Amino acid sequence: MTTPSAPRSGARPGDQYSIQVSPGKDTEEPEHEVDEIGPTGRPYRDVPEPAPLDRHGPATVIAVCNQKGGVGKTTSTINLGAALAEYGRRVLLVDLDPQGALSAGLGVPHHELEQTVYNLLVPPQVATDEVLMRTRVEGLDLLPSNIDLSAAEIQLVTEVGREQSLGRALHPVLDRYDVVLIDCQPSLGLLTVNALACSDTVLIPMECEYFSLRGLALLTDTINKVRDRLNPRLDLGGILVTMFDARTLHSREVMARVVEVFGDAVYDTVIARTVRFPETSVAGEPITSWAPRSAGAKAYRALAREVIARNVTRT
Repeated sequence: MTTPSAPRSGARPGDQYSIQVSPGKDTEEPEHEVDEIGPTGRPYRDVPEPAPLDRHGPATVIAVCNQKGGVGKTTSTINLGAALAEYGRRVLLVDLDPQGALSAGLGVPHHELEQTVYNLLVPPQVATDEVLMRTRVEGLDLLPSNIDLSAAEIQLVTEVGREQSLGRALHPVLDRYDVVLIDCQPSLGLLTVNALACSDTVLIPMECEYFSLRGLALLTDTINKVRDRLNPRLDLGGILVTMFDARTLHSREVMARVVEVFGDAVYDTVIARTVRFPETSVAGEPITSWAPRSAGAKAYRALAREVIARNVTRT
């Protein structure tokens, strides 16, 4: 197991496009009351503070999935993972996108890696511990990815039990973690099916706009098919509304429609648009450590509490 060595500032050696960012002043946000009406149009539900753990494992596996790109999957995976780690959970992040954005967002020079998730899926497979990396966040580990993974879907086609390849790779380490978060690529191909086939629940980040709403029907249909044919325990863990702007009528109308269709499956926590998230991507660390008192950091901590209460049964 190794530790990423990318510079904390976010400027990576040899990267002609690197830029410098600095943390700004954090703004304190008042805690909401339980009976206060939230952005979903419902009162906030009472979510208990997560209890400390006296042991770890076996992990609840959560696929962070949406076939539409640009909806905040990677940002949510990183920051939710970091927030869960703050609550004493041991978290493993799995980068299942050949673009490697999750790895890059944690400061890992993923293009230079010799062992990635690709080597866990395609013969001859390596041991999971040979790919596992520690991050700068205590309790948060990573299985990184890079462009090599793009060849996996083609190479897995002829493999027996190809839909369970990721599950077989994760199985040896599940007892070490409380939560495994899988950042899926923006498609419903074989890699995404692998993620769904080994997950307990699905978390769907959804940008608050019309085309994201249309795509939910296709995604939920895929989840139902995987549940029927490959993974009977798979369940919809929740829908996370991202990039919400309460000032626009369109955002409010889409939010109302999502809540009308999916009801309690929609998390009370809503991620608003903010300049903080692009900054953290460049810095290579989660918002919970980059701007720990910001509204974005508090939102992901609130989401972590909801995820623990809703999806992680052993608390």
